[in-house]
Amino acid sequence: MWPPPPGELLVVGAPQRSAPSWDGTVRPVVGVASPEGAVLSVEPHVADAVRWLGSDLDTVRALGPALDAVGAGLAAAVGHPGWVFGRGVFRWSVAPAAGDDPGVWLPTDDPLVPEWLRPFNGEVLVGLVDGPDGPEVAAGVGRKQHDTRGHELAVVTEPGHQGRGWARQLVTQAARRVLADGGVPTYLHAPSNEASARTAVAAGFPDLGWQILGLFPGRPG
Repeated sequence: MWPPPPGELLVVGAPQRSAPSWDGTVRPVVGVASPEGAVLSVEPHVADAVRWLGSDLDTVRALGPALDAVGAGLAAAVGHPGWVFGRGVFRWSVAPAAGDDPGVWLPTDDPLVPEWLRPFNGEVLVGLVDGPDGPEVAAGVGRKQHDTRGHELAVVTEPGHQGRGWARQLVTQAARRVLADGGVPTYLHAPSNEASARTAVAAGFPDLGWQILGLFPGRPG
């Protein structure tokens, strides 16, 4: 359903919102907003109720206020009172920065893979260093394979290994793998996460003013 009509918030009912996503979690609301428009995907049986939240606004001229209005009533409209509407920075790249590809792809059940990387659906990319008891992970990237096209990258550098360029190098290496597999690598982060933003820019993921939209159980961190 992309792109939306210019300047509008398009609410669509999608059966996928009732199905488990990449990690087995059901996400009742998923959306993307750009400077040109926005799409909000919800379960089909609540789509009309969500559309009604912004029905008194001229969305062609007021996309921002429309998102605010829909966001304020969204949790109740989709049957999750107490949940919170949130936004994050949404980036993608078709030309990641050059790199030396220092990482190694491993299955998630490999003994070297740290616990935080195990939930990802597919191989994970790790940067290995020599530790006192053998190889250990300095940093890693997981791919959230939402579908055959959209592969969201998540990167973490372990304490003691930060500031050495691991995150940037692994993100660029993973992005090239996604592109080679026929997908589009995406990178999301909170607007306040300046370190993640710097990594994204260095890896070739520009901020084009796009946002990811979602509903979270409790206030998102």
